[in-house]
This record gives sequence, C-alpha cells and structure tokens, in this order.
Amino acid sequence: MANHKSSVKRIRQEQKRRLHNRYYAKAMRAAVRKLRATTEKAEAEQQFPAVQKMLDKLAKTNLIHKNKASNLKSKLARHIQKLG
Repeated sequence: MANHKSSVKRIRQEQKRRLHNRYYAKAMRAAVRKLRATTEKAEAEQQFPAVQKMLDKLAKTNLIHKNKASNLKSKLARHIQKLG
C-alpha cells in the first residue's frame, strides 16, 4: 500500500486514465473492424471520415503512435478503393 497521500492520488488518477484509454482504444479497434467488414463502397466512404478523425485524435493524445494511425488510415483508404 502507498505511504504518501500523493502516491495514493497518483494511483487513483492512473486507474481512471487507464479505464479512459482502454475505452477509446477498444472503440477505435471496433470502428476499424467495422469499416474493414463493410462491403459497400458508399457506406465505407461515409464511415471513413469518422474513423480517420478518431485515429487522428488518439494519435494526438499519444494513445496510439502517429505512424500507426497513418498506417491504418492508408490501409483503410486502400480497402475502400478496392471496393466497387
């Protein structure tokens, strides 16, 4: 158990932050999975800006690496181009 008030507070903050980050990471993975499962081009093009925005926000807050966000966006864009 922590001995200082500041370390107790830090533990609380980290737990809250971890739950927050897990939620958004899971939501991002679900959105990417849903877009990849889409077989209609129009529907995929409609979903893509929201997924792209989500990836950019998560990269900005360092939840995922900026290169991972770029790679995912690129792969999703190629997936949409192949639909038709």
